[in-house]
This record gives sequence, C-alpha cells and structure tokens, in this order.
Amino acid sequence: MATKKKNTTGARLTRTTLLHIGLSLIALLMILPFTWMILTSLKLLEEVEFDSWLPTIFQWRNYPDVFRMRGIEFGRWYWNSIFVAAWVTFLQVFTSSLAAFSFSRLEWKGRDRVFFMYLSTMMLPGLVMMIPNYQNMIRLGLVNSYLGLIIPSAFSAFGTFLMRQFMMNIPKSLDEAAEIDGASKWQLYWEIILPLARPAMITLTIFTFIGNYNSMFWPLVMMKSPDKYTLPIGMLAFQSSQGQQTNLLMAAVAMSVLPMIIIFILMQKQLVKGIMLGGVKG
Repeated sequence: MATKKKNTTGARLTRTTLLHIGLSLIALLMILPFTWMILTSLKLLEEVEFDSWLPTIFQWRNYPDVFRMRGIEFGRWYWNSIFVAAWVTFLQVFTSSLAAFSFSRLEWKGRDRVFFMYLSTMMLPGLVMMIPNYQNMIRLGLVNSYLGLIIPSAFSAFGTFLMRQFMMNIPKSLDEAAEIDGASKWQLYWEIILPLARPAMITLTIFTFIGNYNSMFWPLVMMKSPDKYTLPIGMLAFQSSQGQQTNLLMAAVAMSVLPMIIIFILMQKQLVKGIMLGGVKG
C-alpha cells in the first residue's frame, strides 16, 4: 500500500515538473521578442544589423534622444494616447456600470429584449461602424479633435455584458435591505452595488485602457494634425520620416508599452478575479 502511494506521488511530481518545464519554455518564447526589442533599443545604429544580441556598449542615451528628434513630437503623442485612453476608460466604465445596473438590478418591461438587442451590436465589426461614426463626427464638427476620438468609444456592449454578469451574482437581498432603509436607486447603485463590483470594474478598466491606448484605425481616420496624433499613428510617422533608425524606433516602442505593463502588474490579481467571477452565470 505504501509502495503504491509512493508511486502515485512520484508520478504526480513528474507530471508537475514536466508541466512547469513546458510552461517555462512557452514563457521564454513569448519573452524573446520583448528582450530583443529592449536590447536593440540600447545599441548603436551600426550594431543593429549584427547577429549579436548584446550591444557592445549600452546606449542609454537612445531613450532621451527620442524626445529630441527633429520633426518627432514623441512626448506629445505619448500624452495624447494616455489622455484619450484615460477619458475613454472612465466614460466606458461609468456608462457600462450604469447600463449593467439597469439590466441586472432593476425590473422594467422589455428589459431582457433590450439587453439582447444591445448585446447583438457586438456582432458588428468596428470597421463597418467606422464610416457612419465618421459621418456623425463630421456633422458634429468633431473631426481632428479629442472629443471625436473619445465620444464614439464611450459606450460598450462588451463592458455592459461583463458588468451585468458580475452584478447578477450580487444577492438581491442587499437591494431589499437598502430599500427598507430608504435608499434611492442612485444610492443603491453608487454606495452598494458599485463597490461590490470593483473586480469587474478593474477588469473592464484594463481591457478598455489597453484597447484604446493601442487603437490605430480610428485615430488614423480622425486626426489630421501631427500634434494630435496618438502613439500608434506617431510610430508610423516616426518610421517613415526617420528611415532605418531601428535602435531609436525600438526605444520609442519600449517606452510606449510601459504604461500597459505597469497597469497589468498592479492590477493582475483583480483582473483574474474579475474574469472568473464575471463568467459565473447569474
């Protein structure tokens, strides 16, 4: 009996070890491109074409040089991306949480039908909606403006779905207790449901910020002035105007992904929790 138990423990240990080795190899493969980008950003331009990964001398000045390049407003593009992504994230989380509260906690006629109609808009590709949105921005006079980038992205069917699924898991008894204490619907939403839905809000915040921070097609259509470019468009201008300065381009890319890395590191636990709890059927 002891021998059988020992064999079972040994087999489990072997499977665990092989699993860890396999995951480590996959992680290594995923890290390699990022490692190459960082090392390339620290090379001289003449060293980029060499087969060696490590630079002869680490050129840390490549990073401040990006901000000093003529015709490249990297700092401005950086600010534009963060500014637009932050506003879109705030508005989308707010509107999605309001809609999710209505669809999950309030009783009104045709609620479920309206929700499924709203959810069906997720089937429409973003490129299909780009032309109607652009025509609306022309009528409103918002082309080449920050509002033109922010307003069309301030509402999200996916965000509403994610928040609703999470709110459906909050006990209805809390609503009844709040109503007995005289709380209004707004107080119920703001003081009770919203704090309990924090994991889902953080998850939606991460998804929304990263998605809009990396957005290229809509800013490419909307923005005409170089000083209003976001980073993805700016990178195109960077590459076309500066030719083959790969080392500086990689330095710019490395700095552009830094906000996303910081956000993910700080909020990864809440992200996993929000996805797990939001996926439970209410």
